[in-house]
Amino acid sequence: MRGLMRVVGAAVLGAAVAGCRSDRPACGSGCGCGAALKTPRLGIALDAAYRNPDGMTVKDGAIWLSVNNTSSGRPSCIATITKDDRIVKVIDLPPHPDTGVSSALGLVFASDGNLYVSDNQNLAGKGMGKSRVLRVAFEGGKAARVETVAVGLNAANGIAARGDSLYVNETTFGEGDPMPSGTYRFRLSELKAEAPVRVDGTANDPHVLFRLQTRGPVKVGANGLCFDGEGSLYVANFGDREIWKVTLDADGRLKEGKLFTTVACAESVDGMQYDGEGSLWFADFMGNAIVRVCVKSGQAALVAKNPPCDGLKGELDSPSECIRLGSKVYVSNIDLTFGPHKADGFHTVSVIDL
Repeated sequence: MRGLMRVVGAAVLGAAVAGCRSDRPACGSGCGCGAALKTPRLGIALDAAYRNPDGMTVKDGAIWLSVNNTSSGRPSCIATITKDDRIVKVIDLPPHPDTGVSSALGLVFASDGNLYVSDNQNLAGKGMGKSRVLRVAFEGGKAARVETVAVGLNAANGIAARGDSLYVNETTFGEGDPMPSGTYRFRLSELKAEAPVRVDGTANDPHVLFRLQTRGPVKVGANGLCFDGEGSLYVANFGDREIWKVTLDADGRLKEGKLFTTVACAESVDGMQYDGEGSLWFADFMGNAIVRVCVKSGQAALVAKNPPCDGLKGELDSPSECIRLGSKVYVSNIDLTFGPHKADGFHTVSVIDL
């Protein structure tokens, strides 16, 4: 779940910070440092219809994937990954009526049975205030139509759902140093296709649940977003390598937000997922790596990392999200350079065998 064009000044971070450090105790369940790095393998070589894969979610034992397609000029689409690692298209996403493109990043199923998708127009270079939240409505178990349910976002990114609500990360509220970003909370009942919710793209919008600031040179803020098994919400601050833990009250409103961990063995915290077994997994886009974090201790472990490459053998190639399914971790290689967002001609999903 990447996503910020150069609407604010940004500089690439230096070399990866060596090692894993934390002032929290290790959880003792394989989350800590010291394990040998895994070697990703080629899971899926994507054809021309599927470029720049990004967000992932699991439903009924299958991975659902957003395909951004920024570098191909095709519409973004939603697909599934079959058990034998094939891509099957579910539905194309409609272009924005003003910009003519769709730019899908995060996706999640909500309690109403529908799939919600972040459409980050800023990633596609279309500027601020044009991003959307889309809903793929299901009927009879099949995707029936795509509806726009929220508009006015600047850079819609990570997305999560719990109970009667949908939570969406806004990667920037505008220029600044530190740069502000945060998380919206929408009740599902207010998301109506005939009257989409309109936010104003500022930190003062009434839908903003949580706010954070990015102080480092890479001005990319709230990115990955997920819930753990106990209902805590984790917000990734991409540029500052931070994960924030947000506690909600019984009504889904903010109770407390605090820094959970700063990940020293990463250069960024991009798309993030909880595996149901005590670990957060995230893609380090800037560091070309995959990292695992223990939710009990905050201890981080570098799982896989390789130098920038074309990914022909399944190596990590600008990974933007990862998700665990059983004994495998699937990695979306969005394959876009930082800033100008250029891609090579070979696009993949990598697999890490645990």
